[in-house]
Formats: sequence, C-alpha cells, structure tokens
Amino acid sequence: MRIGYQASHEQFSPGSLLRLAKLAEEAGFDFINSSDHFKPWNENQGHSGFSFAWLGAAMQCTSLPFSMVCAPGQRYHPAIVAQAIATLAEMFPGRFEVALGSGEAINEQVTGGIWPAKPERNQRLLECAQIIKRLLRGETINHDGVVKVRDARLYTLPQIQPPLYCAALSPETAAWAGRWADGLLTAHQPIEHLKKVIHAFRSNGGKAKPIILKVQLSYASTEQQALAGACEQWSTNIFDSHVLSDTRTPADFEQMALHVKPQDMYDHVHISAHKDEFIKIIRSYSELDVSDLILHNVNLGQERFIEDFGRYIIPELKEGFKVENLSHAKHQ
Repeated sequence: MRIGYQASHEQFSPGSLLRLAKLAEEAGFDFINSSDHFKPWNENQGHSGFSFAWLGAAMQCTSLPFSMVCAPGQRYHPAIVAQAIATLAEMFPGRFEVALGSGEAINEQVTGGIWPAKPERNQRLLECAQIIKRLLRGETINHDGVVKVRDARLYTLPQIQPPLYCAALSPETAAWAGRWADGLLTAHQPIEHLKKVIHAFRSNGGKAKPIILKVQLSYASTEQQALAGACEQWSTNIFDSHVLSDTRTPADFEQMALHVKPQDMYDHVHISAHKDEFIKIIRSYSELDVSDLILHNVNLGQERFIEDFGRYIIPELKEGFKVENLSHAKHQ
C-alpha cells in the first residue's frame, strides 16, 4: 500500500505547495495527490492555484508519482483535459494518474453554464472519459452528445497511458464507475459506508482494479490545536456529497458552517495529537481492500505533519504492511 500526501490548492499558494511537495518526498511519502479548484471552500482557506500548471513544476522538482482530481465537461473541455494529461504523461512517463469526477458547482459554474442535475453530470462525465481515453490513444474524435468535439486529435502522445480513475462517494456512483473506470478514488466516510462503496465498485466490474482512499485528519502538538485547525479550515467541508456538489459560493458554505459545532468535526475528520492513534486509524483503513491512502492534514500545520509522519508514522505503517504481506503469503 502506498501512502500519499494531499496537495490542497484551496489552502496553500502554489509556491508553498511546491515546497511542501519536496518536503513530503524527503519525508518518505510515496506519491502526491493534487486537488483542482477554481475557488476555495471558504475565505480562511483563501487559495485556488491552477493545478495543471503547478503539476508540471512539482513533477519536475520531485521524483514522486502524482495524481489529481479533475472534472471535465464544463470548466474544462475534455479535449483540453486530454491534451494536458498527455503533456504531463509524456514529460513524466509512468508518474501521472487522473481521477475524473462530475464536479462541484462552486468550481464549474464559473463558465456561466447551467449546473446540471446529477444524472446529466454523470452522463457528461462518462462521455468525457471516453473522449479522453480515445484521444490519448491517438484517435481523431468527432462527438455530438452532452459535450461536443470537432476534429480533435492529439499530436503529442505519452508512451505510457495514464490510468483514468473515477471519483465517487456513494455506492451508486461507485457501482456505475466500476464498469468503465480504471480505478476508484473515494474519500473518508464512516467505515461501514466505505465498505458499501468498495463492495459496489468491486461487484460491478472493479474486482481487480485499484482503489485510492483519501483520509481527512488534523494533527497538531495538542488535540485542542488540532481541533481548532480543523474547525477553522474544514468546517465547510463536512456536509453530504450532494450539498458539496450543489452549493455555489464560499459565502454559502460559510453560512452553513455557522451551525457546525466543534464536536461535530470528530465525525468527519480524525483529530488527535497522538501518533499511535493515527497508526491505529490508518491500519484500520488498510484492511478495507484499498490500494493506496492519501493523507490530508486539513489544518495549516503542514511542516510538523510531514516531519512527524515521515519520521514516526510512515515507517511504522510500512513495517506493519510488510509483516501482513509476509503472513498472507505464508498462508497461500
């Protein structure tokens, strides 16, 4: 199992994220996942760098694999997404993966189009994924559907085709994604719900495909600091997926977050100052039949998080994974 670091463009400037990416590599993280936002979720976060531009710089100044979440179809035309993916994959062979999602109104509505209902967004996502895959194979595409493409062809192609995952939070979307995506990206939810999401994906075409799980946590020198940092940065991000998808402005999210109590955060973010507790939490996720974990420390104390997890937690986890693999192999 690989352990990844979340590069959150909503929370940090691109220059700061470059420095943090290098620190994450030095600390022993296995890969880096990049968000892709036009707006932050709230004014306290306060950033929204352009991910595709940042990825070129970040991949040049590190040697790690990278992944990102991208929503083609409204803010990005799928042909342009395919061109960006092909460029990064050609420059950095075998180091780039993309998870495609149906998007959120807070980001996608900036183009002025109507924000579609979820079924149309899923249809658009599927069309975009098929278009991107065909373009990455070198085909010339003409397409009339929810999206339109005319005489599109990529002249610079990667030697190694990057996998296209689907980002999904519900069992219904995961089941649908299992039929066409190369893998699944999902996020921190109650364990029983995650089991349903994973089972839905595995049972509908995703049996042998990788699953990446993004885990939200807040780590600091004291639990009080960890809780305060989670509230300040992430209280706008704990709502149901349909609310996150359809809410349109940071101000709207901030209004909803006025009703969030500090104790509510514990149901949505792992909050602690104790390293052993995080080792236990992450090991519990490793039992869920997932391939990779992305760790997102949602507060602003990234340097301490990277240093302490690199020094204490990641080595302990990897040693545990080795022991588990050896034990499993002996019983085969």
